Amino acid sequence: MAWADALAPMRSAALARIARVQPAAYARTRNHLDGAVTGLSPYITHGLVTLREVLADVLQREPLPVQHKLVFELGWREYFRHAWAHAGDGILHSLHPGPLPDAAYGPLLPPDIRQARTGVPVIDEAVRTLYATGTLHNHARLWLASYVVHLRHVHWRAGADWLAAHLRDGDLGSNHLSWQWVAGTGSSKPYLFNADNVARYAPAHWHSPGTVLDQSYEALDRMARDARVATASADIAGAVDGVATPEPPLLAAPPADLGLHAPDAAAADRLRGREVWLVHPWALRAPPPDLADGALVIGLYLREHHQAWPWPAARWRWVDAAMAVVAPQRWTVDAAGLSGALAGAARVRSVDDPHVTRRLQPVAQLDAAPTLFPPVERHCASFSQWWTRATRGLERAEELL
Repeated sequence: MAWADALAPMRSAALARIARVQPAAYARTRNHLDGAVTGLSPYITHGLVTLREVLADVLQREPLPVQHKLVFELGWREYFRHAWAHAGDGILHSLHPGPLPDAAYGPLLPPDIRQARTGVPVIDEAVRTLYATGTLHNHARLWLASYVVHLRHVHWRAGADWLAAHLRDGDLGSNHLSWQWVAGTGSSKPYLFNADNVARYAPAHWHSPGTVLDQSYEALDRMARDARVATASADIAGAVDGVATPEPPLLAAPPADLGLHAPDAAAADRLRGREVWLVHPWALRAPPPDLADGALVIGLYLREHHQAWPWPAARWRWVDAAMAVVAPQRWTVDAAGLSGALAGAARVRSVDDPHVTRRLQPVAQLDAAPTLFPPVERHCASFSQWWTRATRGLERAEELL
C-alpha cells in the first residue's frame, strides 16, 4: 500500500511525494487503506517540509477551494498545534469527562494488543503494520484507538503513549489529541466503528466478521458506556492463542553505532563568540539564510525528552539520517550540558516547537515555526470552531499563501 511504502529520510523524497499528490483522488479515496493518501506525515512532523510548502506546490498544478479535503486535513495538523499551545501539558490528561470516569479504564495496554494476537484481524493487522513500517493509515489509527478504549476499556493515555512511541510521525499533539477525540474526552461523543466499516475501507485480510466488531453501533455504544462489560470472551479479553508479534524495543538514547555523544569539555571554547543554529528533530530543514558568516550548525537530541518519550531504533536512524544532511555535528545532551556548552556563544537560535520549547527557551532564541493558516488567538475547543475562524472570509486555498 502507498502509505506503507518505505519513506526515504530526505527532503528530496518529501518534495517528490508532494509532486505526486492528486487532490481529487485524495478527496475521493483518503479513507480507504489503499487510497491516494500523501505519505507526507513523517516529513511534516520532523520539519523536512512545511504545510505552506505542501500547499504551495500543489497549487502550482491546480487551484483548490479553501474547503477542499486536502486543505481541511492540513488544517487538522495546525489545529492540534493551536490546541497544544493553549492546553500545554493538559493534552496528556483528559480534557473533559468521557463516556466513563477515567478510573473505569485500565491503566496498561494488554499484552495481546501489543503482540497482535487479539484474534480481531483489523486490530492485529494494524499492530503488525505499525511495527513493520513505523506508520499507519489514519483510519486504522482511529480503529485501533476505538477498540483499545471503548471495547477493551483501556485508558486512552496508555494507548496514545504506546502508539506515539512506535510511529515514525509520532507527534504528541496530533497523536494524543486524536486519541482524546476517539475517547470522547476531547470531543462530544466516542468514536465507534464496526465490522461493516472495516469491510468498506480495508483490504480483505483486515475484515473482521464474527468478532466483537460484528454488531450494531447501538450495541457498541452500550459496551463503550458500560464499566461492567464482561471480559471473558476471546474477542474482548485477548485470550486468543497464536504467534506473538514482537514489539520493537524502545530506546531512550540513540543506537550506539550512530556515534552520537555529548559535547566534549572543549565545546564551550570552540563556540565562544560564535553564532549557533540548533537543528532538533522537529525542524530538520536547512538553517535560515540570515545566519552570520562562520555560524555553526549543530544537531541536537535532548536526553530529557527521549527519556520520557523513547523511540524504536528505526525512528532514531530515520531522523538522524535526515539530520546529518543539515547538521554533520550532532549532540545527544541533557539540558545542563547544553547550557554549559553554549554559555559563551554570541547568539544561539533554533525553531520553536512544543516538543522542545521548555528546554530550549533558556539557551536559544526561538524563531516561530512556519504556519499556513491565519492565527486564531482565542482558544477553540473543537476543530470546527477553529476552522471557522481560521478560514473566515477565504474562498480559494491560494489566499492562505
